[in-house]
Amino acid sequence: MPLPHAHFPDHTVDSAPAAARRTMRATADRLGYLPAGVGRMATSPQLLDGFLKLSALFESTTLDPLARETVILTIATRNSCHLCVAMHTAKLTALGADPGLIEDLRTQRPLADRKLEAIRAFTLEVVTTAGAVGDDRLRSFLACGYTPQNALEVVLGIGAYTTSTLANRLLDAPVDDQLTAFA
Repeated sequence: MPLPHAHFPDHTVDSAPAAARRTMRATADRLGYLPAGVGRMATSPQLLDGFLKLSALFESTTLDPLARETVILTIATRNSCHLCVAMHTAKLTALGADPGLIEDLRTQRPLADRKLEAIRAFTLEVVTTAGAVGDDRLRSFLACGYTPQNALEVVLGIGAYTTSTLANRLLDAPVDDQLTAFA
């Protein structure tokens, strides 16, 4: 039986389906390289475009960068996506996040920062309950300074990064050389 990645070629901008090329060029221009996962996701231009649009929407939410990255790394570790763990470890490092915070997120341990722990726990609760979060859990999240809008933004982040993590695992997307130090 062939390995999953044998079904998902490492597309370049030139070999990808035409509908994926503009998105791939924009990603390569923004990052300075074309991630292998993007090349493989290009097999479905709709998936690639959808994920990138969802992640851009999540980046535009009212959640601060550390809160967003907490949601992302919580989903990445929960779904065992080695690529997303490396990529978002790099992003947290670039944001100047405390190494202890990064390690706790990577190992799925409770966070020392009360507010970040609240969003981590809330993210897991939303996933575990398929959105049927109890009133006590929601009130606890809100009591840490988050808003009802933030609760819905967490759902957006979960959707975006569940898409990414599941696709990366199906594609058997490798960690790019630029991220090996963060793997």
